[in-house]
Amino acid sequence: MSQIRLVVVDDHALFRRGLIGLLEEMDEFHIVGDASNGQDALELIESVRPDIVLLDINMPVLDGIQTLAAIRKKHPEQKVLMLTISQNDDDLIGAIVGGANGYVLKNTEPETLRNTILQVSIGNSVLSPEITAKVLQAVRRSQSDRNKGLLSDREVEVLKCLARGQTTSQVANILFISENTVKTHIRHILEKMEVNNRAEAVARAAQMDLI
Repeated sequence: MSQIRLVVVDDHALFRRGLIGLLEEMDEFHIVGDASNGQDALELIESVRPDIVLLDINMPVLDGIQTLAAIRKKHPEQKVLMLTISQNDDDLIGAIVGGANGYVLKNTEPETLRNTILQVSIGNSVLSPEITAKVLQAVRRSQSDRNKGLLSDREVEVLKCLARGQTTSQVANILFISENTVKTHIRHILEKMEVNNRAEAVARAAQMDLI
């Protein structure tokens, strides 16, 4: 089997050289180049066209997320494995949305890193176990934030009243608005949430963590 051609991109020379030494001891891999920042990495990738790029996030000139975006724009088929210390939500989501093929931490055991690279080489996406839970949490938070922006504050207040089983007249009295205004809010709620009635709206709102 032919060796997997790798490029290592990391601004810390000591770590970069240590990683290269580690990977060169593994028969499956061949290091075809390394770079200390994103801009140099883009030029190197263009020149050597590796199978996989091991890419850090926190780097000068172009960081890993910016570099990933540039790689995807010019070489959408290029496999990129993020190898970083960052567990920041923005970095995680930025890398995944940006099209990274994997995201692993620098404290990963050598054999685990070997297997991760092999998985990426055959087209699989891989996340460190520590990262998976954080990604799910970040996605849930992002979805929750989008959900909360779906309805106005007043519409959420109306929904909460409906969830308590209150009638249109009771909602109007509680919120000091007319019954026609309540009906208008309910119509907008049904349209925005794409449901057919009040009961469905309340059930959907509960699922979306709005009430």
